[in-house]
Amino acid sequence: LFAGWLYYFGRFDRKNGILIVEFANHMQKLGHDKLKAIRLAAQTRLRPVLMTTGATVLGHFPLVLVSGAGAEARNSIGIILVAGMLVGTAFTLLVLPSIYMVLASDHSPKELENRALRTVEGEPTAQHT
Repeated sequence: LFAGWLYYFGRFDRKNGILIVEFANHMQKLGHDKLKAIRLAAQTRLRPVLMTTGATVLGHFPLVLVSGAGAEARNSIGIILVAGMLVGTAFTLLVLPSIYMVLASDHSPKELENRALRTVEGEPTAQHT
């Protein structure tokens, strides 16, 4: 059961999370600040994330409602799969942007230019230490 939870928690939402971060980095390179970039990325990816989650949850939901022989095992698997997708989606849409704001480096054109100048002048940068 725990393996199913971990599998579905990370399988689809990892891909969506990567796409959100890549899009936010791209928006920063176009000149947006970090907050606006992650907002645009999350808004742009909202529909595909919800569609993926909805399709997966609806596909596994019959396992939650099963009855008859072996129902306990199938029911628990269905609950884990549905709950894992819902938790993973919430993590992708709510927690990931917060983590991005704290941990992501600045990819704005001005900051990239400053890093290049520091490297040319021989000053150590965060990447070289």
